[in-house]
Amino acid sequence: MTALKGDSEDKIENVRSSNLQEFANSSTLHGMRYIFIYRHMTFRCFLWTVLFLSSLSLLLLACKDRMTYYFEFHHITKLDEVAAPNLTFPMITFCNLNKFRFSKITKNDLYHTGKLLALLNEKHQIKKPQLGESAVLAALKEKANFKNFKPKQFDMTEFHDRTGHDINDMLLQCTFQGQECFPYNFTTVSYCTVHADFISIFL
Repeated sequence: MTALKGDSEDKIENVRSSNLQEFANSSTLHGMRYIFIYRHMTFRCFLWTVLFLSSLSLLLLACKDRMTYYFEFHHITKLDEVAAPNLTFPMITFCNLNKFRFSKITKNDLYHTGKLLALLNEKHQIKKPQLGESAVLAALKEKANFKNFKPKQFDMTEFHDRTGHDINDMLLQCTFQGQECFPYNFTTVSYCTVHADFISIFL
């Protein structure tokens, strides 16, 4: 019984060695097939084993070094400064969440755009009056009183030009290259639409 048990263990060990050797021979990892060979250990096999383990150690060492460097979170900032004698006045963009000035909106404007501006509902009634300030809400109630009101023709472009923000009200101070600039020095080149909140102007 003991002899049979020893023979079966030798067979299992031979199968394991055979599987490892087959894997090494079919592997694309360089040097594996020279390390695990069917023959006994040779000087060539020993040399390949040393080279393989040395290369693997260097790889792991390089990976550890790079990971350590990465988690140190180094910051490098590089600035290139160029002196220019003459500068072109840049295009300026004014962004405003309030596209239209409420004080400039008329009753006819509110009738046509109240729902679009989220001020009125489908029935031309004030939407969420509890959220508004008392002074604004009072003015809105007066403008939203459409009893016996006959709507007039409405032009969105004219509405935007009239109720949109004006450079005369926004520009407090402007100097460029030592000279003072004024609202009339600016020209509007693009107007914001219903879905845009910006005005681009240039000198």
